[in-house]
Amino acid sequence: MTKTNTIAKNIRRSILQMNHRSNASHSGSALSIVELLTVLYFKYLNIDPKEPKNDKRDRFILSKGHASSALYSVLAEKGFFSKNIS
Repeated sequence: MTKTNTIAKNIRRSILQMNHRSNASHSGSALSIVELLTVLYFKYLNIDPKEPKNDKRDRFILSKGHASSALYSVLAEKGFFSKNIS
């Protein structure tokens, strides 16, 4: 299993846990975009969680609102914020 496959698997797990805890639907929308977001955030986008305001960073806009749990999961996996919930 490649590194991105492992990351994508973790993200899918996170999406399902998040949606289950919040009684949210739209899991299909989020799960359908996992591979795309994983490749973008872990291979192509110029972003660094240690420098989130760097003017030279890439920007990504997700207009697929029902897939926001996928984006949140990717950002947590990338280190922009903690995966732990209080």
